[in-house]
Amino acid sequence: MSAQSEVESDTITCSAAISACKNGSEWRLVLQLLHLMARSEVGFSTITFNATISALEKRSGWKEALRVFSLVAGGRLELDTIGYNATISSCEKVGAWKTVLQLSSVMSQSKVESSTITGNAA
Repeated sequence: MSAQSEVESDTITCSAAISACKNGSEWRLVLQLLHLMARSEVGFSTITFNATISALEKRSGWKEALRVFSLVAGGRLELDTIGYNATISSCEKVGAWKTVLQLSSVMSQSKVESSTITGNAA
């Protein structure tokens, strides 16, 4: 097995664990896994960040969701509709309307396809 396959397997495994924690409302474990991935230099994927943002959105962790969103935006990964929607939704839930509108604008400028969820939150 090549080194790339091993790293990819670790990324997939960690992303699956984050998704499982998200579905079980274990947002603290989600953040711990994300930090462990960063420290161990396991590669991140868009799926990893989407699951993390979604877990934070479910518990109204809008500030943490924005931090994770910013990490993706400042990195090499592409933001997608799911990540934008989860971040926008987390801000909408706490009434951070200025941030919702800013994110919607950035999403549009980035040519990321919006969805019904995007429109409902904004």
